[in-house]
This record gives sequence, structure tokens and C-alpha cells, in this order.
Amino acid sequence: MKLHKKIKVLECIRQGQIGGGESHLLSLAENMDKSIFEPMVLSFTDGPMVQRLAQLGIPVTVLYTEKPFNIFIWRKVKAFMEASKVDLVHAHGTRANSNILWAARQLKLPVLYSIHGWSFHNDQQGFVKKIRTYGERFLTSRSDINISVSESNKQSGQAVIPGFKSLVINNGIDQTKFDPLHTSSTVREELGISQDSILLLFIARFTSHKQPLSLLQGFALAYKQNKSLRLLMVGDGDQKATALTLVKELGVQDAVVFQSFRQDVPQVLAAADIFILPSLWEGLPIGLLEAMSMGKAVIATNVDGTCEVIKNEENGILIEVENVCNNLAAAILRLASDASLRKKFGSKAIETVRNRFNAASMTREIEHVYLQVLKTKNKNGISPDTVQ
Repeated sequence: MKLHKKIKVLECIRQGQIGGGESHLLSLAENMDKSIFEPMVLSFTDGPMVQRLAQLGIPVTVLYTEKPFNIFIWRKVKAFMEASKVDLVHAHGTRANSNILWAARQLKLPVLYSIHGWSFHNDQQGFVKKIRTYGERFLTSRSDINISVSESNKQSGQAVIPGFKSLVINNGIDQTKFDPLHTSSTVREELGISQDSILLLFIARFTSHKQPLSLLQGFALAYKQNKSLRLLMVGDGDQKATALTLVKELGVQDAVVFQSFRQDVPQVLAAADIFILPSLWEGLPIGLLEAMSMGKAVIATNVDGTCEVIKNEENGILIEVENVCNNLAAAILRLASDASLRKKFGSKAIETVRNRFNAASMTREIEHVYLQVLKTKNKNGISPDTVQ
């Protein structure tokens, strides 16, 4: 039996720039079963993700705000949902949920909340952390289903939010897109990076929790001992200007190349020897999974989310956040000098993604949750029992 109408799912995201949550949304929308679901996207800023969605033929609307809990945009969101005849709303991240929840509740639409890392963190000042924790408690208690992208993400919520409940659905990667055997790259030639260099790669927002400045300091320490090292840093953010100044102060400006976010991520990854993610915290980092799918040797910090993906000395190297600059330098020098170890970690990384972080499996799990929520809500008579 076929459905009389497709299920309209509104995927909501804080911004149109490319990041972990945005890449997750792109993968989800692209892999969704279009015979059952009709995905559409609401973003609160413009950017490359919006353009990519348009290329995929997925309807996307931008209602601009960079503020969480912005009550001045809530009525616009409600009007958009109503006009679009949405059946279900899926919010990705705190800011997105804070600006769609009121409208969805007014229209009695079921809400799913995917937590791609919490807005509260241990490095925040007490008052800030308290306010953000309260905000997350409010959002999670009023969403129909909470989805944690990692088990540690779920446990972090349970530690501070009384009664917090969520499903765990890991992020997934499309290995047909991130396939080292079928990806060629001219990125080194384009950027003037020698084929003989050991190329380190950072792809992330230049924000404090990703620690780009600490990475530069660690790289500078390693570069003093190995002049064949090069570092490519891809991304934008509020710490990028400081990073551009810091490379000069450290005397490594000739060994570091900066790029804004790029659309050819598989080709950029293919050009690198080592991928580095020195975050203070993570949900379940998409960029890390993409690098692993491309067979890269990885250095990452031992934090929530990341530690569920990387098993130290098996499919990568985990370093501690404390004394991170020296830890980075030591790990960089070790991997740079050992091609066989890089190959071993890369092979294990591909296997890890194939077995545990597959985009198709992730999408099927989320689709099942959509159908179950709609069955419970009995929204518009749509039931998973009618899906064959």
C-alpha cells in the first residue's frame, strides 16, 4: 500500500555555513527515502549549505537570525510552517530548536531535537553555564524525541538535566562520496604545497572550542624539529584573524596555508597525510568521520564523542587536553616520521566508519523515529503501518 501523500519533514539548522550539524543535515536530506518523505530545510543564516541543498533540489528557506530564543522571529517561523503544511519538525542544535519550538507547539507539530553537542560546557563561567543548562533543560523537556549523536553526549545531558531521556543515533558518512580509492586531488598544486611535504589538515570553525590557536602553537613546536611539515587550515570563525597574526609571531607563516570553507572536502582530505582535531568538546564530529572515511591518520583530543570513534593506538591517536600544545607536537612528530603507522591507522579508520558510522544506516534509523513519532501523534492519519 502506498501513502496518499508524502510526509513533509522540516529540517531546521542554525546556519548555512558548513559545520558538523550542517554536514549531518545535508547527508540526512540527501539519503532520505523520497518515496515516503519530502524533506525541506529552514536555516537561520545563508551560506554554502543552502547552495548545496539547492543543487540537490531540496527546498530551503532562510529566516535570518543569529540569536537563540529570538522571540521576534517566532511568528515568521510559524507562518512558514503553516504555509508549508509541515508534518514533522526536526531541529538540529540548540539555536535551531530555540527558534522553532514555540511555532511547532502552536501548530501541534511533533518536534525532534538532535543534540550535536551541548551549549553548556565545563570551561564556561558558572552563571553562563547555569543559564545554558536551564535552556537545554527547557528544550529537551518540550521536544517529543531527543536524539543524542553519541552515548557520551547522552551521558553529559543526564549528568546535569534531571530526567533527561534520549535515543542515541550516531552520525553517519556516505563512503561513496568520501572514498580514497576514487578521489583524486590537485589541492597541493593549487596551493603550492610540495608533494614531499608532510601535510597536516585542520577543517573546522575557528572558534575557541576547536582550539585552532593551540594547534598553531603545537605545530610551531613540531616544525622546529621537522621543516618538511606543512599545515593547511580550512575554515572561518571569530579566531581566524588572531590565527593569521599568530603564525607571524610564531615564525611559521611560510609553513601554514589558510583557506575559507571549501565545497571539495574529499579532495582536500585526499591531499593530506594527517588530520588533526584538537577540540575541547564534541558531540560526534562529522569532520573526523569524513577524514577517517578517506583513510587519514588522525590526531584528536580525548573528549566526549571523539573518544567513541577513536581507539587510541588502533585507528588513531588520542591526546589529552591538558598540555595540549606539547601533546600535539609529540604526536605530529611521531606520525610524520612513520609512514607505515599512518597507513595502519588509515586502514583501521576506514573500517571503523564502514562498520559503525554509515550514512544509510543512520538515515534509516532516523526515518524509523519519524514514523513512530507520527504514529503516536496520529498526525493527519499518517501511520508507519501504511508504509510497505
